[in-house]
Amino acid sequence: MILTCPNCETQYFADDSTIGESGRTVKCAACDYSWFVGPEGEVKGARGPIAGAHEAYREKVRERRRRASRSAAVMAWLVVGGVFGAIIAGSVIFRDRVVQVWPQSAATFKAAGLEVNRFGLEFLETEAERYFDGTTPILEITGDVENTSGRQRGAPYVRVLLLDEAGKTIGESFAPVTPEQIPAGRRGSFKTRVENPPFEAFELELQFATESEVQAQSQSVADANTAVETRSAGEVE
Repeated sequence: MILTCPNCETQYFADDSTIGESGRTVKCAACDYSWFVGPEGEVKGARGPIAGAHEAYREKVRERRRRASRSAAVMAWLVVGGVFGAIIAGSVIFRDRVVQVWPQSAATFKAAGLEVNRFGLEFLETEAERYFDGTTPILEITGDVENTSGRQRGAPYVRVLLLDEAGKTIGESFAPVTPEQIPAGRRGSFKTRVENPPFEAFELELQFATESEVQAQSQSVADANTAVETRSAGEVE
């Protein structure tokens, strides 16, 4: 049979023959509590005040275990929350570096109202001049950038967007920044020339871009031109 100590709930396996036909008193090896066990395993005196005291003690033990389990769960959630909080705080504080490694995160930071600068550069003076090269209208944009990151930076490209009065992009041009490496606190410059700029171009927007982004944009434009040429050839046939 299985014997359970009424005091601490420790369980023991006992041979029926050790209890005997008339039962016997047994002692818990864990808490030294003694109680009488009948031949069928029943606990004598398990009713009334004694049983009530034992049940109250067992309920206290179970409640302590439940509190310990809840405390452990709360502590685990606090630790996990602290780790995630530290990660989020670090991502916000060092968001410029995060964006350098993961450029797609720039949109997330921007949506949260946080400014990011993955290139560590800022635009300074910019000038735009319209003139004619013979009979060809030209729009020339020149400007300077400054390294504000505190360490040397590789020079990106400058994306020049031509916007109409409603703010819609109607033209685009890219220009490299020189020199290729800009020391901390120093400046670089750029210059781009747009032939036959849209007459309705109302203002400019300047952005920085990597070489891979410039190549991807150039490929997109080339694919679009190829598609137009293919459609035109099909119409002629």
